Amino acid sequence: MIHLVLKFSEFCRASDLKVSTSEVLDCLSHMELVNVADETEFRTVLCANFVKTARDRSHFDTLYDIFFHDLSLDEEAMETDDRLNQNKERADIVDALRRDDPGDGIDDSIIDFLEGNPLNFLEDLRQLHASEENMSKVVKSNLGGLSGRLEIMLQLNRAHNRIIQFMNEGSSGSGEGQYGSGTGNYFIRRIDAARRMLSEEKKPENTGIKHVKSTTETGTGLGNKFFSSLTPAEVEDMRDVVEQLVRKLKDIVTRRWADQSSGILDVKKTLRKASRYNGVPIDLTYKKKPPRKGKIVTLCDISGSVWSAARFMLNMLYSMHECFSKVRTFVFVSRLAEATDIFDGNDINDAIEKVMSGIDLDYNALTDYGETFHEFRKSYLHILDRKTTLIVVGDGRSNYFNPGERALEEMREKCRRVIWLNPEPEKFWSYGDSEMSTYMAYCHEVRPCQNLNQLSNFIQELVL
Repeated sequence: MIHLVLKFSEFCRASDLKVSTSEVLDCLSHMELVNVADETEFRTVLCANFVKTARDRSHFDTLYDIFFHDLSLDEEAMETDDRLNQNKERADIVDALRRDDPGDGIDDSIIDFLEGNPLNFLEDLRQLHASEENMSKVVKSNLGGLSGRLEIMLQLNRAHNRIIQFMNEGSSGSGEGQYGSGTGNYFIRRIDAARRMLSEEKKPENTGIKHVKSTTETGTGLGNKFFSSLTPAEVEDMRDVVEQLVRKLKDIVTRRWADQSSGILDVKKTLRKASRYNGVPIDLTYKKKPPRKGKIVTLCDISGSVWSAARFMLNMLYSMHECFSKVRTFVFVSRLAEATDIFDGNDINDAIEKVMSGIDLDYNALTDYGETFHEFRKSYLHILDRKTTLIVVGDGRSNYFNPGERALEEMREKCRRVIWLNPEPEKFWSYGDSEMSTYMAYCHEVRPCQNLNQLSNFIQELVL
């Protein structure tokens, strides 16, 4: 049992599921308290010790099924002679695969996987993921690692064909197979497991995501009209509406803080002052605890119709900047640029106009979310902390560039939460070059932001 758990922990580590030595020791001690012959109890103990967050649960389930089911030997019910015979047949086939011509042969890592040692194959997959990310920076395509995957798939197909050939070869011209069907099924099942590990896209489970659906409100009011369809006159009217909404929210926040300004009773200071009045607590003292203010970092896509929604969101955020300890703004198209100084040094409406003219960006370039996330991770990751709310405003359309979700994952790990506002209708989020289905796995909250009603609802939840 100890050897089996150790092998599985190595398998998990090679598949990017972090398992520490102390967790392995705890798991072994817990195994003594359960019936390891009961798979439910056995699996529960492994899961309780190896899975740290709910986001890792699906990855653990996949690894468990591959290691204990697809890669298992299933020899318990076999007679001793049959077991020895199959072991010899498997060894003969593995030796034959290793003797193949190197030019047309099969990689040693795949042969090791078929033989029962998956670690080298997992290392190849890890290097493949690393090469995909590095290649995406040069080629800028979400198909950057396709050639590497195809090469491994061709190797697996070649191994599959060679094993079928071994199984069909006659013995002494009798026409009967040289090897038993159990041996063939053993190898075919392992090849299928390798194919699934290669083809399945590993994404973290994100069951806790808050997905705010589009409202079904209808009407001709300004609050229900799409930002992208506003006329210049309606934009001016919208600014007045935003100002009124901001004043209302500020009043609510001020009253709320005023009600809480007294804080909680400070017992020590109250009793100390009570000594002046023969121990009667006439003068009550409260703990003055300032209200907590969070930090806001925004990444705004300023291309096309996305900017029509982003500018109103920025308007409301900076109009209520005293509700936050810090607001930093970054805008992007194909690359990233910070616009915080523009908003800090100008009137909000003037700043919004200067963003479209005073920043060194190619506004006609194709939007590249992956490059934006990589650039932010490289230069600005340090500004994120556990008090920071990261707000991304964009439609998630990457123009088939690499989506850069690994960089977004690192950004998520550094900040308090990631909120994505999408000005596109939800029914279009998973079509064409949209990567929203990919990005949603790394967000705490996603919500549509097509009109003022939806935006104001979000701002109220953010500050109240």
